[in-house]
Amino acid sequence: MIAFRWVFWVLAALVAGLTGHTLTTHARSELHASLTAPPVSVRSNHLIGRNGKVLRLTGVNRSGAEYACAEGWGIWDGPTDTNAAIKAMTGWRVNAVRIPLNEDCWLGINGIKPAYSRSNYRSAIADYVARLEGFGITPILNLHFSAPGKIVPDDQVPMADEDHSPAFWHSLATYFRNDHRIIFDLFNEPYPDSNRDTRAAWSCALNGGTCPGVRFRAAGMQQLVKVVRDAGATQPLMVAGPQYAGDLDRWLQYEPHDPLHQLIASVHIYEPNWAPCDSRSCWNSQIATVAAKVPVVEGEIGSKNCTASSIGPLLNWSDAHGVSYMAWAWNVGSCRGEPSLITNYGGTPTKTYGQGYRHHLTAPSGATTLADLPTAGPAASRNARDRGGAAQLPVVAVQGVD
Repeated sequence: MIAFRWVFWVLAALVAGLTGHTLTTHARSELHASLTAPPVSVRSNHLIGRNGKVLRLTGVNRSGAEYACAEGWGIWDGPTDTNAAIKAMTGWRVNAVRIPLNEDCWLGINGIKPAYSRSNYRSAIADYVARLEGFGITPILNLHFSAPGKIVPDDQVPMADEDHSPAFWHSLATYFRNDHRIIFDLFNEPYPDSNRDTRAAWSCALNGGTCPGVRFRAAGMQQLVKVVRDAGATQPLMVAGPQYAGDLDRWLQYEPHDPLHQLIASVHIYEPNWAPCDSRSCWNSQIATVAAKVPVVEGEIGSKNCTASSIGPLLNWSDAHGVSYMAWAWNVGSCRGEPSLITNYGGTPTKTYGQGYRHHLTAPSGATTLADLPTAGPAASRNARDRGGAAQLPVVAVQGVD
């Protein structure tokens, strides 16, 4: 674990001067760790951390901020504002946390309660980001729930919306533009053209506008890239394709233009048999092909039957191919309604999905075999809410903070 240092107050002052967001008094008083998360950038097909070394992210999703505010009962679902909440993650050697967000709560529109929106919401997100960074964890900020017009987003839609999503990204990118220890995930899971893998779906994901299967004017990935860059933010950007971020087969053909060349391909995979690219043959043909050109982050992975064995092959393949992954989700649950890693926020894992993932992250370097544990029984369908030549560079094995 990170040793407590008496120089914390000096470091906190430096952080406040270096980043676009600042810690609240409450967060400063509790965060007794130096800012240790590495700066993150893209070089060729790699994420790069400290000293020009390759950085591979192996982490979790922390759900809650995408729905609690819209439902009017909070900002988070479970604790985020204590060091203990982060220490439980470092005990698993998590080195990245993906944070789903709600555009209306960030913007403070459409009647979201003031206690859970705009300045209060932004401060809560900024505090959590800073706290994660203080424990060496890379935050990934993701636009998860969005909706056009006067609709309060509390579920997924096929595309980002022209009404609010560009404003969300302009505001958020401006807010965090000086924090180079974070990654932006532009839109969670596109599924235009009735959730099909078609040219029309890929064109919509890239260009937005009037799209088949989308009842509102969509904001495409190219527009969102431009909005972020026009705000002066240079952070790496995760870009997903159609079919709930399940396809990469045409990602290189429909890759947005980023003048900074800081794009990451995002793909979501749920096992067994819950994603278009859930087989080794697809990993080899799609993911490996894209990973030879740009970094790939599996923004969501999970077990639909609650077993470690269902995701073991994907984890081992991803390790062997240098692909990053983020398991769904660091939220307390039984693993029956949707993939849950933990039974409490002290980090007790679920059987056997959580147990297997923790074992995989904490296994000695080079130990890639994920043995199954006794099964926990069949899982129900996923909660509809969150249906939530390569350059060779020196590698640093970043697996959390010792």
